[in-house]
Amino acid sequence: MKLSQYAKQVGVSYKTAYRWYKAGTLDAYQTPTGIIIVRDKHDEKPLTGRIALYARVSSLEQKEDLERQIQRLKDYAAAKGYQVAKEITEIASGLNEKRPKLEKLLADMSIGTIIVENRDRLTRFGFHYIETLMEAQGRHLEMVFQSETGEELGDDFVSVITSMAARIYGRRQSKRAREKIQHCVEHVMKEEEEEC
Repeated sequence: MKLSQYAKQVGVSYKTAYRWYKAGTLDAYQTPTGIIIVRDKHDEKPLTGRIALYARVSSLEQKEDLERQIQRLKDYAAAKGYQVAKEITEIASGLNEKRPKLEKLLADMSIGTIIVENRDRLTRFGFHYIETLMEAQGRHLEMVFQSETGEELGDDFVSVITSMAARIYGRRQSKRAREKIQHCVEHVMKEEEEEC
């Protein structure tokens, strides 16, 4: 998880967590892009089988993003000492259920662990079902970054609106729309928590 998420989880300021990182008291590493990742021992599962990296973007215009995404996955795997057997990149909508490369990867039982950047890089909907099926087979999914809002329903709502905005308005405007929508969803969720 990101250092900021770790700080929030343990109830300290980001500055304190950063001091811990610098002092070497955290099991953490820094990616080439400067993001500090803290390894969460509670979530780690023993690796079985071969390891595959899966990166996806929605359109050809995002090809450079796809290359950066797969590089971040390679950096993550290298930092954890993983030996990567496959690197799969795909250009397709996260709402598309017929993605041949993903289908082939999921069907390959020699792959014990699939590493994705975050859950919406694998799929916009149904992530939990894929994760459950893989776990039942003794395999698992590993995410570099956990969900930002922490609420699955809110994340799904933001994902659908973002996907639709990207198709209608283009990538740059959809990024701004996503940020606005995510802010609104978080605001509504915060208000609901305060009412309870």
